Amino acid sequence: MIDKKKYLTILRRNFIQFLLVFISVMLAYFLAEWSKSRSENLSEEKLLVEIKNGITSDYKDFGNNINGHNYSLNGISLFRNWINNKPFNNDSVAFYYRVLFRNFSPVINKTGYESLKANNISSIQNDSLRFQIITLYDYHHKIIELLENQNQEMQDFANFYKETNDLIHPFMNFDEKSNFNGLNPPIGLSENDKKKLLSFLWRIEFSKTFKIMRYKSVMEHIAKLEINIEKELKNR
Repeated sequence: MIDKKKYLTILRRNFIQFLLVFISVMLAYFLAEWSKSRSENLSEEKLLVEIKNGITSDYKDFGNNINGHNYSLNGISLFRNWINNKPFNNDSVAFYYRVLFRNFSPVINKTGYESLKANNISSIQNDSLRFQIITLYDYHHKIIELLENQNQEMQDFANFYKETNDLIHPFMNFDEKSNFNGLNPPIGLSENDKKKLLSFLWRIEFSKTFKIMRYKSVMEHIAKLEINIEKELKNR
């Protein structure tokens, strides 16, 4: 009986010690998991804020590029009027000639996305939101960069500037400081050269209009993504 009582006492004491150790281990584990989860959530939140700031900057930049292409379209109308001997604002010729052939290269803020990829793309736990982010940067942004910087068909300066300038330079006026300040009437410009210039303007118009359409499409995706990031941040 004495041995049995000692045995039960030892067992009870050891069980309590084991239980205390077990509880301590489990608490430490859950505390570590909670700390890890909280750290990951804070890291994800920081990445989302960084991406949101980046796309807000991109939205403004793309809007400015659309304005630039619209200036080019206004220039097309001006030069068409000149070719066809219709009234045009000669004081604006120099400005529009500068922007007529221009590409407006996007300055895309990729800092947040690069941080996300370096940190692990799965850091964004919301699958739909993660897909939106990847699609924006790896698809929509790349199309814009391709159109503005690489696609040969869309490089208006490389494709049309030299021939255009060769045809109109006999009609260009320069002030005493050698600044281009207007055009003389296209008297002597052959019908064939007029058609060539009009064909160039038609092609540039298509290029500018197509780029504007793509910019607006990307800006719609940016606006939707920004709303969804804000919702995700509010739910934390």
